[in-house]
Amino acid sequence: MAEGVLFNIAEGIIGSLQKLAREEFGLLYGVKDELKKLEKTVKKIKTVLLDAEEKKANHEVTEWLKSLEDAVYDVDDLLDEFYTEARWRQMVIGNKISKQVRLFFSSSNQLVFRLKIGHKIKEIRETLNVIETDRGFHLDERLQEARVLTRERETHSFVRKEEIIGRDKEKREIVGLLLDPIPEENVSIISLVGIGGLGKTALAQLVFNDETVKKHFELKIWICVSDKFELNVLVKKIIESAPSRTQGNLELDQLQNDLRKLIDGKRYLLVLDDVWNENRGKWLSLKSLLMGGARGSRILITTRSKVVATISDTNKQYILGGLEKKESWSLFKQMAFKTEQESENPSIKEIGEEIVGKCKGIPLAIRTTGRMLFSKNQENEWLAFKNNDLSKVNQEAIDILPTLKLSYDILPSHLKHCFAYCSLFPKDYEIDIKTLVNLWVAQGFVKSLDQSKSLEDVGYEYFLELAWRSFFQEVTYDEFGMISSCKMHDLMHDLAKSMSGMEITIVVEKEDNFSENLRHVSFDYSIGLWLIEKIPTSLLRAHKLRTFLYVDEYLLSFHDDGSIKSFCNAIASNFKSLRMLSLYALDIRALPNSVRKLRHLRYLDLRRNPIERLPKWIVRLQNLQTLNLSDCDMLVELPRDINKLFNLRHLMVDGCIRLNHMPDGLRELTCLRTLDRFVLSEDSCITGGGAGLGVLNRLNNLTGSMSIENLWNGKNMVSEAISANMKEKQSLTSLSLGWKENITSDVNEAENGWLSSLTNIVNLSLKECKTYASSSASRIPFFPSLKKIYLWNCPNLKGWWKQSALIGSPTTEYEHQHIQQSSLSFPCLSLLDVWNCPNLTSMPLYPHLEDEAVLG
Repeated sequence: MAEGVLFNIAEGIIGSLQKLAREEFGLLYGVKDELKKLEKTVKKIKTVLLDAEEKKANHEVTEWLKSLEDAVYDVDDLLDEFYTEARWRQMVIGNKISKQVRLFFSSSNQLVFRLKIGHKIKEIRETLNVIETDRGFHLDERLQEARVLTRERETHSFVRKEEIIGRDKEKREIVGLLLDPIPEENVSIISLVGIGGLGKTALAQLVFNDETVKKHFELKIWICVSDKFELNVLVKKIIESAPSRTQGNLELDQLQNDLRKLIDGKRYLLVLDDVWNENRGKWLSLKSLLMGGARGSRILITTRSKVVATISDTNKQYILGGLEKKESWSLFKQMAFKTEQESENPSIKEIGEEIVGKCKGIPLAIRTTGRMLFSKNQENEWLAFKNNDLSKVNQEAIDILPTLKLSYDILPSHLKHCFAYCSLFPKDYEIDIKTLVNLWVAQGFVKSLDQSKSLEDVGYEYFLELAWRSFFQEVTYDEFGMISSCKMHDLMHDLAKSMSGMEITIVVEKEDNFSENLRHVSFDYSIGLWLIEKIPTSLLRAHKLRTFLYVDEYLLSFHDDGSIKSFCNAIASNFKSLRMLSLYALDIRALPNSVRKLRHLRYLDLRRNPIERLPKWIVRLQNLQTLNLSDCDMLVELPRDINKLFNLRHLMVDGCIRLNHMPDGLRELTCLRTLDRFVLSEDSCITGGGAGLGVLNRLNNLTGSMSIENLWNGKNMVSEAISANMKEKQSLTSLSLGWKENITSDVNEAENGWLSSLTNIVNLSLKECKTYASSSASRIPFFPSLKKIYLWNCPNLKGWWKQSALIGSPTTEYEHQHIQQSSLSFPCLSLLDVWNCPNLTSMPLYPHLEDEAVLG
């Protein structure tokens, strides 16, 4: 991964150097000449990196790249520090805060800063020059690949038949084993064994959904086991996967009783997918609970290990091989060609069949390679791929990573480290796409050459390209057709891990042998608690760490303030290059002052901490792009001068139930894309205190969802709402509006008309709304994009139009025409949810309602 990552960083460095020159910060601090020399050196390095990447570096080159890596990262940190300091000084001097501040930025102090930064630049440049000239190596040899074991994943029982090619014979044979009445035991075990990527899960899904199988078994249950083979966990999964589910955290004795009630006397089929457990004692404990089924019950295990099949007392092992040549070609054609005619080109077909042969019948390898070649239409491109890439792969039947790596090798540089970075997430982890993109942006992986495109939009395009190349799977979509989450196949995760080498690791157990080359680390619940007690010495030596990520969702810390403070101090003192820091749910009441040292920080995750106020110094973290304060239920206010966080793009405060107003400085954060909650102060309707909706006027880059709380009725509210300029926020798709509960006065349509500017909103919630409109229906569409509307606890709400058609059937020709006009107000509505709105008597109709309206 090194050459791709460094190439991209080098590009970023050159851009930063040129930006500094344009803004004359270099001239201001007297280091312009040194910056120009540094830019020249980095450009030479970039050329060599491109050569190394294109020609596939050998081991010697890899060692050279490692020596270069620290120096390049040092340049990145130095320029980041220089630019941040310069911008801060410019801001403070511009504001003319105090005499003491002006003295601090006197010519003498500027001289000290110039000497310090100049010395650092010169030192790093000289280091780069030495490394750049020391490259007496051959760049035409391959990197030696490291093999890694695969581990955990998650599966489900559904599969589309048309997606499974060439497994009809295997399906018939396994179905035959499941229906075979010969075994003497009531419950017999069948193991489906094969290497990763062969399609064991897909075949088991196909069998599980077979109509004959459905009719034969009274009860069918699908469980993904993976490496978490614990009795209580598995029993709970089995019970919850059955039609009659048990909820709650029950004790093992109760779970055992429920399991026996579920299966005793019934002919059942239980699929245990992806089993790794080789502890016979654990298996016997589970098996004893599963033997109560009626005669003919079956347990189908899928596993990569024959040892697992043996210790599981398997009655029959079914060894799954690769696809036959014909089926392999058929699958490859689906992936690689747009039309059947293209696949019949004799020369292309000959090359394609040679490529398919290298995949050894492994469906995942065939799919990945086919996807990779889909956009390569010319014969010479296919031939070059076969001769220059595939022929160098030492393909073995027990290891498909070399084949999978082909798709990685041809990735553009900017996608290589985006993919490798995903090895931070555990296998089977459901990756939230917005979070992933924000993490990529925080690490500087995303570059936008088009000024009209945001970094987040470009990052999403990066993800789509990786997903198209089959680096991700099990994608889910939101209601707008955007991918909201995904998972990685375990083999792809292995590939990502092998590409990241020693730079990225998931801490899965207590250890103290971390590499000093480590740059990104993640951990889960149990490890998080362990790290708070004592961070391992070897981890503290990884001074270049850029990511400290907590990926679990259930960490609850019960440590005292001293332990938490010590933990944070250790992080801030040793990992000064951090771009991302997760302090999720650590019971932090006051953010330790040491965190202010993290000047490079882009992403700070403080979710679920009982913080009342953020420290004033947090605005010195000027590079901060994402500040996640979700569910900090003790937080009462945000920093007044939050405008100094001029790079802030995402501010999440959903669940901060005590937050009672917003700072006026928000109005200056025009880069803001996420603001999920806006709270009007309690006295805004009386005194105008606190930030009003006018703060939102220029925040036109907001996207996604936002709630606005503590609205009131009256002319003041109308002017407030108009000043928010909501019609310009075209990327805002979901809006929840909540009124003050003690406001009961009615208003007329003119005062409520500001809502009509929300023409782009898809989801709308109105809570505690006491308004009604008084004029006749309008011919102008009210909410042309609206798909879902929620009206909750609006006891005085009477409707949009006083004379609008009642919810029901028309009785006169006039009403019929009136309904046709009114229906334009919700031309796309698919869901209407009304709760506690007893006086609601008039609503525009919703002719395209797909889901049932919920009226309560």
